[in-house]
Amino acid sequence: MTCPCGLDKSYDQCCGALHSGAAAASTAVQLMRSRYSAFAVSDEAYLLRTWHPDTRPSTVDFEPRQKWTGLEILSTAGGGVFHTEGTVEFVASYRVRGRAGELRENSDFVRRDGLWVYVRGTVH
Repeated sequence: MTCPCGLDKSYDQCCGALHSGAAAASTAVQLMRSRYSAFAVSDEAYLLRTWHPDTRPSTVDFEPRQKWTGLEILSTAGGGVFHTEGTVEFVASYRVRGRAGELRENSDFVRRDGLWVYVRGTVH
């Protein structure tokens, strides 16, 4: 199975390794891709684990009829292996009941205890 994040790797070699805890995201973009994939495979535990505790909800609501169909990274600021903060702008495509849609967001990330976590997003 190709990874939902869109990279040309298998799920197990890409985001699946992060979801299982076998690896950790080294950049904010890698965390963004893995969180998109977590939404695609409905991995609530991973989403909550990679959400900053100050902004984390108690649960993640998945739309059962929503199918995530693609991710495009538009821009990044910071978020590299030597940074402590980063922003990723992306467009995530989906289908619900046969209708196409997209989510465009600027997501903020920080390193917490050495690991990248999602803080918040601004939807456009």
